Amino acid sequence: MGVAAIVEDGKIKNATSTTSTKEKSSTLGKDDFLQLLVAQMKFQDPLEPTSNTEYIAQYATFSEVEQIQNMSKSMDLSRASSLVGQTVQITSTDDNGKETTKMGKVDYVKYENGKAMVSVDEELYSLDDVTYVCDQDYLTAFGLAQTLVSDMAKLPKIEQVTASDKETIEKVLKQYDDMNDYQKTFLSKSVVGSLEEYRKKLAELSGNKADDTENADGDKADGGNDTAQDV
Repeated sequence: MGVAAIVEDGKIKNATSTTSTKEKSSTLGKDDFLQLLVAQMKFQDPLEPTSNTEYIAQYATFSEVEQIQNMSKSMDLSRASSLVGQTVQITSTDDNGKETTKMGKVDYVKYENGKAMVSVDEELYSLDDVTYVCDQDYLTAFGLAQTLVSDMAKLPKIEQVTASDKETIEKVLKQYDDMNDYQKTFLSKSVVGSLEEYRKKLAELSGNKADDTENADGDKADGGNDTAQDV
């Protein structure tokens, strides 16, 4: 095992380096930098001291990095705040590596442990877990399309359609007719084609029924004429 120099209260202690089990932040702050700078100045080689210019350059570099980090945090918070009221998809991974996905509306935003957190269904998630931001019109259109396709799957095949299926098919066709142009773009060409086939089939059945009715009325009229002639 290696030997690491540790600075405590301005004194250097030699200790065997071990892996710490305590979880610490991976981000150094201004205080951490100043402590390192003071320790470096205190224990520098007096024969080869570090110049003031180098210290100033180090501090300037750190200040620049700190400003960038602060700007990044501010941008994250601003981005998270813009999600309030929006419907988002959250994809998170637990300690066992299991990935779960959920969708919900962002209630509020909280900055916790240096990270922007979003609240969905009263649970906090990291902004990094947000994988999709969904527009309400998109969600409505997607839901209508899914429902329509699901209801179509319950219909009989075109060649098996009978007059008794008319009401069920008309309900599905009405779902399609009530959708606007944007919502209809969520349906594939094959689905739209199938809907038109069902519409034609209903028209054929209605036409056949009308023909049968006319024929029945004609037969009835002919029968009446025959009776009149017999008399």
